[in-house]
Amino acid sequence: MSDARSPEPRHRILVVDDDADLLRLLSLRLGAAGHAVTAVASAEEALTRLELLRPQLVLSDVKLPGLDGLQLFSAVQARYPGLPVILLTAHGTIPDAVEATLRGVFSYLTKPFDGKELLAAVDRALAVSAAARPAAGTKSQTWREEIVSRSALMEELLAEAKLVAAGDASVLIRGESGSGKELLARAIHRASPRAAGPFVAVNCSAIPEALLESELFGHVKGAFTGAVSHHRGLFQSAHGGTLFLDEIGDMPPALQVKLLRVLQERQVRPVGAQQSLAVDVRILSATHRDLEAALASGEFREDLYYRLNVVTLSLPTLAERREDIPLLAQHFLQRLASKYSKPLNGFAPDALSALATAAWPGNVRQLHNVVEQVCALATAPLIPLALVRRALRVPSMEVLSYAEARRRFEHGYLVGLLKLTDGQVADAARLADRNRTEFYRLLQKHGLTPGLFRAESPDGDTDAAPQQGPVAE
Repeated sequence: MSDARSPEPRHRILVVDDDADLLRLLSLRLGAAGHAVTAVASAEEALTRLELLRPQLVLSDVKLPGLDGLQLFSAVQARYPGLPVILLTAHGTIPDAVEATLRGVFSYLTKPFDGKELLAAVDRALAVSAAARPAAGTKSQTWREEIVSRSALMEELLAEAKLVAAGDASVLIRGESGSGKELLARAIHRASPRAAGPFVAVNCSAIPEALLESELFGHVKGAFTGAVSHHRGLFQSAHGGTLFLDEIGDMPPALQVKLLRVLQERQVRPVGAQQSLAVDVRILSATHRDLEAALASGEFREDLYYRLNVVTLSLPTLAERREDIPLLAQHFLQRLASKYSKPLNGFAPDALSALATAAWPGNVRQLHNVVEQVCALATAPLIPLALVRRALRVPSMEVLSYAEARRRFEHGYLVGLLKLTDGQVADAARLADRNRTEFYRLLQKHGLTPGLFRAESPDGDTDAAPQQGPVAE
């Protein structure tokens, strides 16, 4: 028996047909060509699988029970505009298929079709698919190696990012704070023809307004007090590569005008200089702000907005990609274990469950911080739930059996009474509304010695012998 591993599937294809024999044949042919095939018998099931699978191609019969292939195509087009659809049609439905191609269906095949014709159509569709990409782990995936994910939502975004990277259009990356906007910008740079050039990142909200112009465009010696030498700006530093303007929504209005001029003219004029310098830079920008609202309020220039927002990519929150949380947590743990020189192996199952169900308002950055905290405090190879709860600032909650909860309550109640009465059993029993004999049994049950609570005589017990009967009022 050979132990050679099967090659990674080339692409994921969703096949839809209510004819079981044809469905089996299509699956065999496409599978033999190296594709991963998911076969379903209805459009309704196909739409469900689309959410989970995110395939690179849909191959569907036109005639289906319930929703037909044309209605399925319309639903696919509305939800996933870049996903190609090939329709299979009998001669009687050819006019419908032709009409569908005018509306955006990639192609159609008439039954019966030749196997080579099928594979050729599939290869053509996959070649232009917005979601087409090699299997993870191949050499061509090094551009995205810093982004740890198995989320279908992230995979779709990364596929779009790979397509955008091939050109030179400006890209606006939207996403909440901590969601990984700079990581995505770096990935786009590495996948682009500018990968050999520099990648320069600047946080527009982190630099004081008075210094931001100089940082971006540079200055000449003597341009202002403290300018003791020439300074190359970030645009010049990024020449031939990519400049990432993070938190662009926080850029002051005066700088917005100057940035717009640079983008239009492809030249920068350092502060205090008489001449402009040509720059060849691709602009990627990012923001967590609502730029449309900033446009409406006049805080952000409309002309600059359209210069920056040629293509928009939106990062999901960590809560929208929860399947990535265990993967990210383990990834961070491995890196941080080395930093803290600790032999950490992983998370206890309940600790991992707590991570996966947390709210994560700070997204991936918050998850990294939580994992770093538990690494710093860990004393055993397996991270326990208690440490995770502490890092998440979630109050520890222990679920007890009824018997254990009662035992703990009784013990604490009795200790409190003995402290209150200075270890005098008669007084404590009276407060508890119990006779002394019963009260002594409770003390014995919980291993409590009244004398230990008496400041003046820790070894003696001056109480009279236990007697039956109620305590006198």
